Amino acid sequence: MVEDLNKKSLELHKKYKGKIGVCNKVPLKTREDLSLAYTPGVAEVCKQIARDKNLAYKYTIKSNTVAIVTDGSAVLGLGNIGGIASIPVMEGKAALFKEFADIDAFPICFDDHHLDFVDDIKAIAPVFGGINLEDIAAPKCFEIEEALEDIGIPVMHDDQHGTAVVLLAGLLNACKVTGRNFEEITVVINGAGAAGFAITKLLHCLGIDKNICRKVKQIYVCDSKGIIHRGREDVLKNKQKYIISQETNPEARQGTLADALKGADIFIGVSVADVVTEEMIMSMNKDPIILAMANPVPEIMPDKAKNAGAAVVGTGRSDFPNQINNVLAFPGIFRGALDAYATRINDRMKIAAAHALANYMKDPTPDTIIPDVLDKNVTRVVAEAVKQAAIESGVSRKL
Repeated sequence: MVEDLNKKSLELHKKYKGKIGVCNKVPLKTREDLSLAYTPGVAEVCKQIARDKNLAYKYTIKSNTVAIVTDGSAVLGLGNIGGIASIPVMEGKAALFKEFADIDAFPICFDDHHLDFVDDIKAIAPVFGGINLEDIAAPKCFEIEEALEDIGIPVMHDDQHGTAVVLLAGLLNACKVTGRNFEEITVVINGAGAAGFAITKLLHCLGIDKNICRKVKQIYVCDSKGIIHRGREDVLKNKQKYIISQETNPEARQGTLADALKGADIFIGVSVADVVTEEMIMSMNKDPIILAMANPVPEIMPDKAKNAGAAVVGTGRSDFPNQINNVLAFPGIFRGALDAYATRINDRMKIAAAHALANYMKDPTPDTIIPDVLDKNVTRVVAEAVKQAAIESGVSRKL
């Protein structure tokens, strides 16, 4: 089945030479058409924008265009394959932007993962309304996003925040289904990279206004060496793991992933395949929630998790219920940010997106804690919530 899919995908890409293109919005059939779209008419448009740069949002593609930026250092499950090899993925992301949010997005792929391309992004930013950072390995992804946060347009590393937003929405509904109080749950996260850190921040309200953020009772984060705690010397070399060690696991609990899961309510996996066993799930609290998002093979397969007593199971795969997929978040988040002419994407906007996603499911069940990824109404609902949050939080540009 996989081999057949791979063959068909190669044929598709060969036939169309990629998945996206550029089309004209205006006719170019007469001399007047040329005069209006290009010279001499276009000169007046340029003069107006020169007087007021914000008019670029009114007269150009800036109001509806996003750059998808990568260095190809952490592409899907393929690892560091470089910028050129990452083009098909970035094209696919652009196609999703267009299909779900009617946003024109374009791949910007750097081919050297050692390159510091912050200045390059700043230099090309004037033409774009937003920047979607994609498939950039940690810790560089954190550094790049932080360096670009104040450039005056929305910037978001989707592997971090898109994942965290959809995960939070699913978890809110999973708690409803299992009768849990969100603020009383104990969570174990396996994986301390980009997604793991963003999820930890969102669930533990790290650096987020407590008035807009609900905090779970306890979080334990594990990496390949076990539970992250403040006594581990190796975390001093990693800013994100150091923050995790200081802000979670207050009793400095030590041990393996199996040790962490004993008595826990929730498992969240953003790591590698087959690291969770049925015995580990049996050691958790009654009716645990398992959100195992490693791709293409999750930390534990759904049938095994359910056999071990899991009440709700989600993965990153489309062939199982409860797919935790970024496409439920990023089109709506950027659509809302662009519609608000936002200067940035802040925590309030992300949390608004998560709650809009969760509330979209009126009657969640164990197999429907999150909307279907092909439900295009989701984008509209998320976009409206994000736009309103941008306005209320003061990051909406008044034109």
